[in-house]
Amino acid sequence: MPSTELETRGQQSTTDLKSLAADIVARAMKGSATAAECVVREGDEFSTLVRLGQVETLKESGSKSIGVRVFFGQRAASTYSSDFSREGLDRMVKSALELAKITSEDPFAGIPDASQLGQLQGNLDLYHEDVYSLPGPERIDYARRAEKAALDFDPRIKNSEGGSFDAATGHKVLANSHGFVGEYKRSYCSVAAVPIAQTEDGAMQRDYWYSVARTLKKLDAPEHVGKVAAERTLRRLGARKVKTAKVPVVFDPMISTSILEHIFEGINGDSVYRGASFLAGKLGQKIAGDNVTVIDDGTMPGGFGTSPFDAEGIPTRRTVVIENGVLKSYLLNTYTAKKLGLQTTANASRGLAGTPGIGPGNYFLQPGAKTPRELIAGIREGLYVTEFLGSGANLVTGDYSRGASGLWISGGELAYPVEEITVAGNLKELFFNISDIANDLEFRGSVACPTICVDGLTVGGE
Repeated sequence: MPSTELETRGQQSTTDLKSLAADIVARAMKGSATAAECVVREGDEFSTLVRLGQVETLKESGSKSIGVRVFFGQRAASTYSSDFSREGLDRMVKSALELAKITSEDPFAGIPDASQLGQLQGNLDLYHEDVYSLPGPERIDYARRAEKAALDFDPRIKNSEGGSFDAATGHKVLANSHGFVGEYKRSYCSVAAVPIAQTEDGAMQRDYWYSVARTLKKLDAPEHVGKVAAERTLRRLGARKVKTAKVPVVFDPMISTSILEHIFEGINGDSVYRGASFLAGKLGQKIAGDNVTVIDDGTMPGGFGTSPFDAEGIPTRRTVVIENGVLKSYLLNTYTAKKLGLQTTANASRGLAGTPGIGPGNYFLQPGAKTPRELIAGIREGLYVTEFLGSGANLVTGDYSRGASGLWISGGELAYPVEEITVAGNLKELFFNISDIANDLEFRGSVACPTICVDGLTVGGE
């Protein structure tokens, strides 16, 4: 199909979705609603898994769905549908209007004031055609090449859980009764490999590696992904237990994001107003060491957490959450902001129905100056964690305990693999005990954290 025809069709789809969303809002208002908002989403997804060179799964799908939320004063209800026929849409709006009349009142319910609405201008680099224009056989080849590179790397790589390639595009439109109509498109692609290594005595280990990007141009070569996956898997062979000890614990960047996610749960407006967070009532107080600065920035071009507006139509922004250890801001939508007597931070997130929740923009820990190697070189005895098992953090008390595996650090070097251990402490102390932060910040999603070293944790072993 000629590109001009594709462009025309794309523009037509955009116009159709925007006018549809505005029309649904108008229908709700005609039905006597005092306020209304509509979300329309459409997208395409592709995923393939190649195992031992053979295509094991191949999925391709397109989806389109719509949701409406209506208000009668302080009563609200929402419904959603994937039926875009006139009757289907009428039924969706009618159902929301009927439900809203019988729900209980909530004094904090409502859509944002018109003065708060808007969107970032300019190209945020969120959408690239190349992700979806790649022919099917070439997508499968990405997965096959990643797995092959892992299998060919070392004779001890005996098996594989597969190589995979995923691609997706999404288009979102939001309209509300204050006249706001906003839209954006996103694209995504990833390649991964999960090899299995085996020792002569039959002991097996697996690990993985992946690359993710908004455009194929920024995706790592499948051969590189397979090689790194193989190296990560091989270094786990011959894992042993260690004696229980209190030592510095270094978190690999794939794992350190979990620490940042615990902070996110603690500063999430929902858990704060419910009193279910150990950080409730701590604004302006010291909650971490001087070296800890955490930022949430929904405006970074190309970011996995970037969008021109949040799920309520408020322009996204950059929020300093923790600055030099001091808690500066919670992350809020308009509802939780009203509950706490604060202003929204434009962190509303949502599905098609229900009240908006709270989600991160590009949420990260400010990196330090050392390389990970330099950070590890300063540790006499310690643990380098590469995997956590299960979840074990109590957000109310801060108690923290998780099963783990990784590599033992001895004399400033990664010495040997360890497994069947636990890492335990308390989150309230953990954030004060981040003794070192490396410079290897890399976004593989909306949450990113460099390698960090935490003192004062107990490694439970034999």
